[in-house]
Amino acid sequence: MSHGAVIETTTRAGRMPARDERSFGQALAVIQRVVAERNDRPSLVSRIACEIGAEIVEGLRAPGDDLNSVELSRRYRTSRTPIREALMLLEKEGLVDVPPRRRPRVAALAIDEVREIYRARAALFELIAADVARDASDADIASLRPLLERMELAYRHGDLNAYVWANVEFYDRNTQIANNRTIKRILDSLLLKTLRFRRLSLSQPGRMQKSYDDHIRLMRAYEDRDSNLAAALIRSNHINALASLEACLAPKTSSARQTSR
Repeated sequence: MSHGAVIETTTRAGRMPARDERSFGQALAVIQRVVAERNDRPSLVSRIACEIGAEIVEGLRAPGDDLNSVELSRRYRTSRTPIREALMLLEKEGLVDVPPRRRPRVAALAIDEVREIYRARAALFELIAADVARDASDADIASLRPLLERMELAYRHGDLNAYVWANVEFYDRNTQIANNRTIKRILDSLLLKTLRFRRLSLSQPGRMQKSYDDHIRLMRAYEDRDSNLAAALIRSNHINALASLEACLAPKTSSARQTSR
């Protein structure tokens, strides 16, 4: 259970799930950074996109949920034009679907896309981990230790939200240390899509413990300067996370296909 401040949000469609304000703030900060880096939009459009995006990342809006532009325009006290522009920004980030002549909705977690993303991340982080173990300074490797300690604290308290964000920072710090700008750009381009996946994967029984154990071993490999082991461990962590997601999402996908027939 998360220990952050929690509030409930009410919409015209009903009561949204309880919101962890600490975790929501972190999601908002990450999305603001991505939107600011990639888009030049009026502040209102960016604010709407960031807030709705954070609600999606935090699971307050579920895959397939409608995004009613009329209701959103009332919420933000604006016309529908900034709402449409904000939703188009989120479509570019893979968080929203805007089908022609139909209401926008939260993008579904397609299992095929999950596989593609996790396999790509696994391959890229193999290179990152090998570079960190081989070339990073002792001080840079040591800078990962506080993030690992935050992951441990969250794991010990069963705090999923805190673990997710410590995990996000741990991996982002890895890409900074490796100093491979090309790989970092690619990984950043996948960031908002992967946030929902990470939360879902780590919420599965036993997955947080397995993830934490993997990162303990990864840290030791870094400190031992064992680049081959570090690359293998970080790949294994991604493949295990993918397996967890496949077990969770595949039955839902099959059920949805049967229902549509």
